[in-house]
Amino acid sequence: MSIFIGTFVGGIAGYLQYKLVGCRTGTCPITSSPWRSTLYGALVGALLSNPR
Repeated sequence: MSIFIGTFVGGIAGYLQYKLVGCRTGTCPITSSPWRSTLYGALVGALLSNPR
């Protein structure tokens, strides 16, 4: 269950990274797209919340 919470929180954090920090030039590979930023955040959240 904790991996789902970590994925959800990571996705929110990734979207907030896009929304609040973002990329002014549009050339940043992760933060230039809200989809990529959210998916990357969800992936990192899932990896960090993995109990193993």
